[in-house]
Amino acid sequence: MGWTATMAADAVAPGTAKVFEAGGRRIAICNTGDGYYAIDDVCTHDGGPLDQGQLSGKEIECPRHGARFDVTTGRALCLPAVRPVRTYPVRVQDGVIEVDLPA
Repeated sequence: MGWTATMAADAVAPGTAKVFEAGGRRIAICNTGDGYYAIDDVCTHDGGPLDQGQLSGKEIECPRHGARFDVTTGRALCLPAVRPVRTYPVRVQDGVIEVDLPA
């Protein structure tokens, strides 16, 4: 798919995550205040929606069971999740967040 426009950069306030759908995927765009990051919007523990959880710094917490992930690397930071969440490259072009999605 390549670089896919998602939403205006100012639509994702610092400390929040918003979801867009493309290519059959739900992707959460996370604004850490230091930059934008894109991750699958699915907890690897039980499939919960990560965008509904709390984003604190570079960590997002699943609202179901408290698993936390580093949005910059996808790494699972605590149980019950042990597998990382998938991440995607992000860039901002002309005020629009773009995500590089695989074909």
